[in-house]
Amino acid sequence: MSEKIKKIWNKFRFFRSLRARIFIIVFLVGIIPGIILRYGILENYEDRAVSVRTSDMQNQLNIIANHLITYNYLADTSSEVISAELEQLSNLYDGRVMIINSSLKVIKDTYGTSEGKTVITEAVIKCMKDGIGGSNYDNEYGYIEITTPIIETAVAETAAGNEGPSGMGKKQDVVRGVMLTSVSTDSINVTLDILSRRALLLEVLMLIAIFAIALILSGVLMKPFERVAKAISEVKEGYRDEPISVPDYLETEHIVDAFNQLQNRMRVLDTSRQEFVANVSHELKTPITSVKVLADSLLAQENVPAELYKEFMLDIAEEIEREDKIINDLLSMVKMDKAVAMMNISVVDVNALTEIVLKRLRPISRKRDIEVVFESKRAVTAEADEVKLTLIITNLVENAIKYNKEQGWVKVLLDADHQFFTLEIMDSGIGIPEESLEHIYERFYRVDKSHSREIGGTGLGLAITRNAVLMHRGSIRVSSTVGEGTVFTVKIPLNYIAS
Repeated sequence: MSEKIKKIWNKFRFFRSLRARIFIIVFLVGIIPGIILRYGILENYEDRAVSVRTSDMQNQLNIIANHLITYNYLADTSSEVISAELEQLSNLYDGRVMIINSSLKVIKDTYGTSEGKTVITEAVIKCMKDGIGGSNYDNEYGYIEITTPIIETAVAETAAGNEGPSGMGKKQDVVRGVMLTSVSTDSINVTLDILSRRALLLEVLMLIAIFAIALILSGVLMKPFERVAKAISEVKEGYRDEPISVPDYLETEHIVDAFNQLQNRMRVLDTSRQEFVANVSHELKTPITSVKVLADSLLAQENVPAELYKEFMLDIAEEIEREDKIINDLLSMVKMDKAVAMMNISVVDVNALTEIVLKRLRPISRKRDIEVVFESKRAVTAEADEVKLTLIITNLVENAIKYNKEQGWVKVLLDADHQFFTLEIMDSGIGIPEESLEHIYERFYRVDKSHSREIGGTGLGLAITRNAVLMHRGSIRVSSTVGEGTVFTVKIPLNYIAS
């Protein structure tokens, strides 16, 4: 089932591409307004043509309605003048005219089929009652129906003493009948069909043109992205290693800048890796060589004095301890890298733990006459991994001792609020150059390679420390002045936040 879905998805893969989406957007933006415009124009033409024809007919019918009263046609339909006008109107507009008297009977029908019949429709009755004409357009059957009142102005009788200035009664409009006219809209529909066909032809031509424009435009717009992909492929294949540049769009600039930064980062990591391999090879090889030399010296001598034997064994033990330190750092780094790295969380007395770590490190500080001071503003207990927390404190304090001046000092401050506890490790050491601050957490990075080799270490300590802090959902910051000293600030939640 999954394979079938995969095949279907691959068929529609094209529509996931930016080129296809640009093409579709340009195509729709071009064609939809054309379609809307076409139907809008045709609808507007139809409404306008019907409105004009209705207005013309109403004017003609009002004139004929007046003639009907003048010639008393409602009483006597023998007037040839009226009959000729009705026939002319019927032929001119391809319509039918029926004259209906006040009794709702048809007294004249230009079709000659309904004379003498009674017509009872809502439009006729309304026109007869209100004396106001109206019209209705039937789009389905293609005709306009118009009702025109036949109005006679009569003089109403008035009561004695209420005569007008001339002694006559008031004039009053009386509806004597209705003209019911049906006008065909075939000519409008024919014109509409012609316009529709021409609009359709124009629309097809526009469709072809817009299709071509959308196809070309999508290709042109995608060219810079293709150049970006090609340049990245060339870098991947190893044909080029200089920074790539595609400044056509702001988006391509962002992509290229991000890639160039990544490339620079990879170069830095590769250089660091090479340096690390060289350093570790040297560091691992040196203790083994020293141990071999010392052991061979002992084996080459007979009756070795106990003092000399003890001295050699102490040197061998120091070299083995050095080797063990390098291997432990490497193993710690590997463990930190594992996605499944476990956190053994327990309630830790941070004050007591810091005291224990400093007690272990004070012998190292005494050799260089460096004073180590611990100051705690309050008792702190936190949910943490005791081993990793020990690693954090040990690495930072040990670095502060190693990279310090003779007769210098190291101060450890512990404080806490309601959410976090804070460790500040300050020293009077040699400091870190500003340009190196952003790199000190990188694996294998060393600020002063020659000095670091004299002191020992692998360049993994701060990388391990930072990972341990982040695993506690904490933060680590550093500030330093060359020649004056360095301050590391570690902030860790009092309550462990599980991911």
